[in-house]
Amino acid sequence: MALDKTTVANIAFLARLDVPQDQQEALAGELSGILTWIEQLGEVDTQDVAPMTCVADLALAWREDVITDGGYPARVLANAPEQLDGCYVVPKVVE
Repeated sequence: MALDKTTVANIAFLARLDVPQDQQEALAGELSGILTWIEQLGEVDTQDVAPMTCVADLALAWREDVITDGGYPARVLANAPEQLDGCYVVPKVVE
């Protein structure tokens, strides 16, 4: 797929990019090359290839989903400018 200067200018406008006139022709050539490469990828037969989420066959380490206080609430609350009953006190922001 070949792009011209007009198409590059339109893409730049839509992307809110300022591409100078003297660089649009070179950018059109580069983008055309990228699109040609992407078209080549579409020709690859992937019918028997299973989808994958990672290139390495790794198993995730699972942990039990439990709610905790982190084990050190006093250290966390030490950062609070004001606290009440083990919680941060914050100013009211909604009237």
